[in-house]
Amino acid sequence: MSRLYKEYINETINNRGEVVKVTFKKDPYYNFAYDVVDRLALENPSKLAMVWCNDQGQEKYITFGEMKEYSDKTASYFLSLGIKKGDAVMLIMKRHYEWWYCMMALHKIGAIAIPATNQLLTKDIVYRVNAASVKAVVATSDGNVTEMVDEAQKETETLKIKIVTRAHREGWHNYEEGINSAPQFVRPEGEERPKAEEIMLMYFSSGTTGMPKMVAHNHYYSLAHIPTAVYWHNVDPDGLHLTVAETGWGKAVWGKLYGQWLAETAVFVYDFDRFNSDDLLKRIEKYKVTSFCAPPTIYRFLIKEDLSKYNLSSLKYGTTAGEALNPEVFNRFKELTGIELMEGFGQTETTLCLLTATWMKPKPGSMGKPSPAYEVDLVDEEGNSVEPGQVGEIVLRIDKEKPTGLMIGYYRDEEKTNQAMHDGLYHTGDTAWRDEDGYYWYVGRTDDIIKSSGYRIGPFEVESVIMEHPSVLECAVTGVPDPVRGNIVKATIVLAKGYAPSEELKKEIQEYVKTHTAPYKYPRVIEFVDELPKTISGKIRRTEIRARDNKK
Repeated sequence: MSRLYKEYINETINNRGEVVKVTFKKDPYYNFAYDVVDRLALENPSKLAMVWCNDQGQEKYITFGEMKEYSDKTASYFLSLGIKKGDAVMLIMKRHYEWWYCMMALHKIGAIAIPATNQLLTKDIVYRVNAASVKAVVATSDGNVTEMVDEAQKETETLKIKIVTRAHREGWHNYEEGINSAPQFVRPEGEERPKAEEIMLMYFSSGTTGMPKMVAHNHYYSLAHIPTAVYWHNVDPDGLHLTVAETGWGKAVWGKLYGQWLAETAVFVYDFDRFNSDDLLKRIEKYKVTSFCAPPTIYRFLIKEDLSKYNLSSLKYGTTAGEALNPEVFNRFKELTGIELMEGFGQTETTLCLLTATWMKPKPGSMGKPSPAYEVDLVDEEGNSVEPGQVGEIVLRIDKEKPTGLMIGYYRDEEKTNQAMHDGLYHTGDTAWRDEDGYYWYVGRTDDIIKSSGYRIGPFEVESVIMEHPSVLECAVTGVPDPVRGNIVKATIVLAKGYAPSEELKKEIQEYVKTHTAPYKYPRVIEFVDELPKTISGKIRRTEIRARDNKK
């Protein structure tokens, strides 16, 4: 299929042609930007790396030669501003193609890339900048992101450099002018040369017992996405792959970057503000997308369209992850397109852990089997393997060696890192059961994460904002099933004295949340109660709330 990725992987294949184990060949100075992007640019500069378009009709075809050229210019510009190896740089850039230039530039320098969603509000930015000691922010000019960064900077000490794309703003450097006037890029050498074991990338991952954790990955992380693209997405080196994901989330590097380019496949990027299934289908048709990945929510929208109106003959393969796939969606999509959806499972902390691989027959609703890159198991609370049919926690065995693709740890949080990795296991916090054929079936999240429309929402983040409203005494945030979004956010609220339940108050609280944290987190359902169910120690029992809701 492709020659480049083969140089970085050792495969053990059984007599049925199934890959049962993979290991990765490692160089202490391996660097995705140099060893993959720049090499492809050298060998075949005109080979297509990306097709980009937006919802205003603009489009851009970017070759690997151009990706090298503009990432070199960006790296040189960043260095001229004082960004260097080890510096944390937050990218709030939507799906603008400049994001890829910046990511590769930061890899070349050895700076730490921190992608972030443009839906963050000022308080979210303050927390992230302070937690990671962010030195620079590169932001889109769309919306009011730059205004919020300016406000956030007043409450931070480390943020010194602000760069804006496609606009001019006082106090900000203009990206386009900067890269055009930058000197020729010179690769860092000596102590400034990036090492593969150093931090390359960090994501803030939502939790239930505190603010988002910082997940740190080294440069080898990119290699661990070879199975993502090759065994799961089934990408074609002469094709065009589309993963629906915003660049602020980990799914973007799963489906819009590392594995695809290691497999020499062009990625398709549709830069839009509001999802519209008709618009997406028209672009799949126009640009002849060959492989497609999206959360089940997107597929639920697609099957509601009259697919006979679109010529989708180019589309050969479909995959899904991010939440449980309803078998009805699987069957309907197959009926309309002839394509069987191949499900998978992974986390921000890992790469693809479970997958319905190209050589497997999918079971609708199952996440598939363990990736050959990991030793996956299901265990009980004592860490013992459970039998088929029994529910256990999904874990990765790390007693022999730490697998490539698993996070270095939670940045600056040894306690939480040790909570996740102990006794020779990495604990995902997700539960499932395994059938007699070895297929895994998702059950739920042990730490109450809400997965809604592909987003991972931590209850604590929403609860902390709701508690700011004067009417709220206590609250618990949970997810309730929704036929379109998978789950929606629900807030169960105990009101403070002097307040009475009303529809007007519900709307007021909803609007407050929308304007004080990322809008996708707001509670679509609010229930007022006299008291919340709690444990003896006073902890809120969200499981009891969910169980009661599921009985309704």
